[in-house]
Amino acid sequence: MGLMSGTSMDGVDAAVVKINEKSINVISTFNQSYDDELKQELLLMRDNIKSINLDNFARLDHKVGKFFGAVALSAIGESKIKSSQIQAIGSHGQTIRHQPRGRYPFSLQIGDPNLIANATKITTVSDFRRRDIANGGEGAPLTPIFHEFLFQDKTSDRVVLNIGGISNITFLKSDSNQIRGFDTGPGNTLMDLWIKIHLNQDFDKDGEWAREGNCDMKLLEAMLSDSYFSSQPPKSTGFEYFNHAWIEKYLNKKEYQAVDIMRTLLMLTIESIALHIERYASSADEIIICGGGAKNKILIELLKDRIKDKNLSLSDQHGIDADYLEAVAFAFLAKKTLSQEPGNIKSVTGANDDVILGGIYLA
Repeated sequence: MGLMSGTSMDGVDAAVVKINEKSINVISTFNQSYDDELKQELLLMRDNIKSINLDNFARLDHKVGKFFGAVALSAIGESKIKSSQIQAIGSHGQTIRHQPRGRYPFSLQIGDPNLIANATKITTVSDFRRRDIANGGEGAPLTPIFHEFLFQDKTSDRVVLNIGGISNITFLKSDSNQIRGFDTGPGNTLMDLWIKIHLNQDFDKDGEWAREGNCDMKLLEAMLSDSYFSSQPPKSTGFEYFNHAWIEKYLNKKEYQAVDIMRTLLMLTIESIALHIERYASSADEIIICGGGAKNKILIELLKDRIKDKNLSLSDQHGIDADYLEAVAFAFLAKKTLSQEPGNIKSVTGANDDVILGGIYLA
């Protein structure tokens, strides 16, 4: 089983899967949203990093671990699979802070895996990112090794595009095992933040609000001049960088219609994805899309219009629901760990070595 909660902090995705040497069969999927109180606690901690209380941090680690354990039990119930049939749970946890560069790099996820193992009586693998960072890597993205297993094709070059809170791509060449992958910049995170501030909604359903606005091209150009977009991979990012302060820096106290900013942020996501694909994966014939952004109708419409020479499809068309591909990936990574096989790709994360990831919490 894989358990995943992304940077949007909206809840936990679970996937029960059967993994063979050459294929993955998704038996069932399950999603549970965070209750309002827990989500507010997570957002408060995320947005007030300089004033964190250690007791509150530890309690939240416990609460999130308990929540993940409850989701795992519910997912088992929905799957009709017995707990004894599940070899392991791979839990990504909830990212609170990702700072992979600097003198003391780190990536911090909470959700105590001891509580998951205890609740389910199933061996749990967690803390996937820090071993890669210990080996000089960014600790992200980790899904490319799974994308390679699932989507590499001997007849065409492919890009796997995940549009979560942050967008990332994996470039799979048909004639090479040299994988490239990195974060392209914001996915949904800035749009989710903006609509929460102005309409008190958690996200823009189907991109309906963004559809009403007009992109400010000068503002978009200024945003795209940010050094992250021109920096070389390996690279990864998060809400530590792309946040409300980042937006305000580019607005520079000028007056804009809120809906036009929303459309501009949508175009920022599209344009930053397209520019990185053109720069690093121009030979790709196909783009396979997953993540919550796949449901944003106008985003997908305009992305198809922007990248006319590529065949765009959702991962659903390749056998895995776009909403659950990352949860499936962490089930796959748990199996890698238990098989004592590396779970990172050093050409992706920038690590010195391919290493076995995660800590194992035995049932």
